[in-house]
Amino acid sequence: MKELFKSIFSFWGILILILSIRWIAFEPFVIPSGSMIPSLLVHDHILVKKYAFGVRLPFSQKWLTDITLPERGDIIVFKKPDDNYFMIKRVVGLPGDEILMSPDGSLTVNSKVITRTQFDNTKLQAESSPYYKVDNVDLEALAQDMEFYEQTMGKNTFLSMFRGDLDHGEFEALVPPGHVFVMGDNRDNSLDSRFWGPVPQELLIGEASHIWLSCQNTFELVSRLCKPNSIRWDRFGHKIQ
Repeated sequence: MKELFKSIFSFWGILILILSIRWIAFEPFVIPSGSMIPSLLVHDHILVKKYAFGVRLPFSQKWLTDITLPERGDIIVFKKPDDNYFMIKRVVGLPGDEILMSPDGSLTVNSKVITRTQFDNTKLQAESSPYYKVDNVDLEALAQDMEFYEQTMGKNTFLSMFRGDLDHGEFEALVPPGHVFVMGDNRDNSLDSRFWGPVPQELLIGEASHIWLSCQNTFELVSRLCKPNSIRWDRFGHKIQ
């Protein structure tokens, strides 16, 4: 009987430990769409750092600790406002920020233009590229049809991607208290705060941390299961910026 109770307590102890890690520390997330290309690719499997903004009561939107909002430039996972759907985007605005996007795709935050430098798209497939070497399948587009810009926000340096033949639109926004403004790095193919508004802080899930698995193709019946012959081996352990 003693051994039985010991086994039961060991089982529940391990289960509680696993659930605690998932609730508080890290949770896996699979990139479902191309809105964050070229920073994140479709079928990237990532770890989300859930404690980055505080500790939440499991299965609720109530925070057990004070919330620490993300910084501009961070990539975050959150629940879409007015929808029970998980999304991943980059934070470009914090509470009180005034944001302006120009037709050429440039961003201005609080009257300060976010500096960007055009990146030669031919370098994306070169061995010497400072970024992951992508092909047209990864991009879900032809590289020669796109414009890429390197920029730095906060601690992150990254590429944003635009269609070269499009007017990227213009908008202005004022981020309300307790909210963050998010956008996809694939700026012409992202439904984000430009369309449905800023994200309330209670819907934040965590900060994207590292890629632990990635592939170009998955099995039809199990969409999250990678086909071994399409694994992007070079993305293992890649730190997300």
